Amino acid sequence: MDRRIPVTVDSIIDALASAVAAKLRADLGGSSGSASIVPRLLTVDQAAAYLGRSKEAIQHMTAARKLPVVRDGRRVFLDVRELDKWIEESTEPAEF
Repeated sequence: MDRRIPVTVDSIIDALASAVAAKLRADLGGSSGSASIVPRLLTVDQAAAYLGRSKEAIQHMTAARKLPVVRDGRRVFLDVRELDKWIEESTEPAEF
């Protein structure tokens, strides 16, 4: 008797999504049962990861004043709300 479980595209996608969510929770230091604090201010490295760009690209964008920064002495931070705003303003509408 064949006892294999049928594999569907949806089951593969669900398994992959669960694995990605677990990886993200682990990387962010959170767990599925506890609330985690999400920082509003990000370092240049964190902002680069958030936008999917390199650290150098973020530095160029801040130097060109394409992205506003928050300074604390020599330290530079980027406000996640400003990053989201930049994304929205940079998004081009799709043509159907």
